[in-house]
Amino acid sequence: MDFDFETCRLIEENIGRVIVGKKRAIDLLLTAVLAEGHVMIEDVPGLGKTLLAKSLARSIGGTYKRIQFTPDLLPADITGFNIYNQRTGEFCFQPGPVMANVLLADEINRTVPRTQASLLESMEEHQVTVDGQTYPLPRPFIVLATQNPIELEGTFALPEAQLDRFLMKIRLGYPTFDEEQAIMARFQQENPLDDLPAVAAPDRITAIRTACRLIHVSPPVRAYIAELVQATRTHEALRYGASPRASLALMRSAQARAALSGRPHVLPDDVKDVAEPVLAHRLILKDEERLRGERAERFLGEILDRTSPPVDAAR
Repeated sequence: MDFDFETCRLIEENIGRVIVGKKRAIDLLLTAVLAEGHVMIEDVPGLGKTLLAKSLARSIGGTYKRIQFTPDLLPADITGFNIYNQRTGEFCFQPGPVMANVLLADEINRTVPRTQASLLESMEEHQVTVDGQTYPLPRPFIVLATQNPIELEGTFALPEAQLDRFLMKIRLGYPTFDEEQAIMARFQQENPLDDLPAVAAPDRITAIRTACRLIHVSPPVRAYIAELVQATRTHEALRYGASPRASLALMRSAQARAALSGRPHVLPDDVKDVAEPVLAHRLILKDEERLRGERAERFLGEILDRTSPPVDAAR
C-alpha cells in the first residue's frame, strides 16, 4: 500500500496548532477529505467551525472561499455568471466562490431550496454549468456546510437529496474546562491561523485519495456494510433508510480510517467507527418517533448492536 502517512500526520498536527482539542472532529474531517466527501457541521455558533475550515484549507495549500447563506442568495452567487464584455463584444464567465478547494457554506439552511440545490451538481459532479457551458472545479473540492440547530426561525430544511450528498455530519461540541483555558491562552496575543503554513499541496491530496481506494475491502466486510444499510430500511422506527450512496460512503470512509490506522485492509471496527457520522443524517424517522424527540443515532446504535460483524474480515 503506497499511502503517505507522514503528510496526513502533518495535516492533523497543523490543524491542531489552531484548533484546541476536538481530535475526533479533526480525525473525521480528514477521513472525509481522503474519502472524497463533503461534511456537514451542525453546532451552535462560536465553536470554531469557520476556523476549522480555514485551517484545513491552509494545511493542504488550497484555496478557500466562504458563502454566507441568506434568504436572498441566488444560485448565480454560488456558481458564477456570464458578463458581457463591451470591448470584445462577447460574454465572459465570472467564476463564483464555488471555484475553490475548500468551500465553507455557512448556515446553508438559511437560504431557499432553489439556491441550496445549486450546490448539488458541484458536490456530486465536481463541475458547474452556467448558460449551457460546463466548468470543472478545482481538485480536491470539499464543501464544509454549517447549520445552527438552535435558531430555526427563517430557515429552510435541507431536502433529503442534498443531505445524502454529504458524506458525514459531525459536531464539535463545547470545549472542556482545560480546553477553554487553552483557547484563551493560544489566542490571547495573536491568531495562530495568521501564520499557519501549508504542509501539503492539492495534488498530493489527490494522490493520497487514489491510494485510499486501493485499501482492501474483503467480501465479508462488504457484506457487513450491506447488512447495516439494509437494516436501516426495515427498522420499525424509520420511515426511510440509507441509500446505496450511503453504502459507498460507508465503505470509502472505512477505507480512509484503515489507511489512517496504517492497515492495508478494512476491519469491522473501521466500519463501526464511522457508521454514525456517515449514516445518521440520512435516516428519516417516522412522525411518531420524531414527535417523541427520538434521534436517529439511537436506532442506528440498535442496528449496530444487532448486526454481527464478520470474524475473518481481512481475508
